[in-house]
Amino acid sequence: MVLAKVIGTVVATRKEASMDGLKFLLLRQVDTDGKESGGFVVAVDAVGCGVGEMVMYASGSSARQTKMTENRPCDAVIMAIVDNWEVGGKYKYQK
Repeated sequence: MVLAKVIGTVVATRKEASMDGLKFLLLRQVDTDGKESGGFVVAVDAVGCGVGEMVMYASGSSARQTKMTENRPCDAVIMAIVDNWEVGGKYKYQK
């Protein structure tokens, strides 16, 4: 699982039929301080999140293990909206 911030949406009107009805979001990885630090990824939204939210996503074969993405050609899925995290006893992010 990786921490990321939802920075946008992705629309694909033509896609594999099994992907119809799925919402795609553009994510940017963040560090433990919540600062954008890593690369970008397009992920399927399995939890109903929106732009600006901090999320956890899974990639690879793990991305196909949610009810929404099972047996679909998906390589990244948002499976949690983050409420907060702490490092060393200090909150680094709170929703």
